[in-house]
Parts: sequence; C-alpha cells; structure tokens
Amino acid sequence: MHFVISATYGPTDPTRAMLPFIFAATALQEGDSVTLMLFADSVFTAVEGAAARLVPVGPPNKYEDVAMHPKATIWVCKPCLDARGLGAAALDKRTQPGGMGDFLAAAKLPDAKVVNF
Repeated sequence: MHFVISATYGPTDPTRAMLPFIFAATALQEGDSVTLMLFADSVFTAVEGAAARLVPVGPPNKYEDVAMHPKATIWVCKPCLDARGLGAAALDKRTQPGGMGDFLAAAKLPDAKVVNF
C-alpha cells in the first residue's frame, strides 16, 4: 500500500509535528511506501538540522527513519516555503520542494490512502 500523508504542524508543537513521521515510519516498517507532503508550518521541519532538534513529548522522533528510507518521498510545499521566506537551499537534501499537483499525483496512485495530520 502507498500512504500519502499531509502534515501542517511545525516545531512550535514538536509532538504534533512528529506524528506524521511516526505514522510514516510505522508504515515503512510494514513494507509500505509513503509520500509525505509538508504544508504550512511543517515546512520548518524540513530545514536542514531542524528535525533533529525536535523533542516530542512521549513518542520518539522518527524524522531520520523516514528521510533516509528508500521507499519514502518527502515533498515540501514551495508556496509555503516562499511565504515563510525560506528557499530550497535551506532544506534537508533528502526533501524536495513541490506543490499541490505533486500531492494530488501521489493521492491518485491506485493503491494510495491519504492520511492528514
């Protein structure tokens, strides 16, 4: 199965920011593939080095588990980056800027399930 995950929470709420990554890491452990799209304030999570500093209350930080996995794709909303004064150069090199069209394309895959956080 392919999970298409949208995230909106950023570093100001580290527990909520990490939930989509925990879900994605769990799906990857089960052999599924994931596309994670970071919208709104969640784009700050993809800034180089930022995710490593997130300490969620309770669950572990799973950013690295997802970012390094070959069956995971992390898109970062380009309009959201632009609105926050960030550019692609600031991002973790394992992520890529994208848009709603990329999210829609992933959601249209035949075996896709969309999950929102």
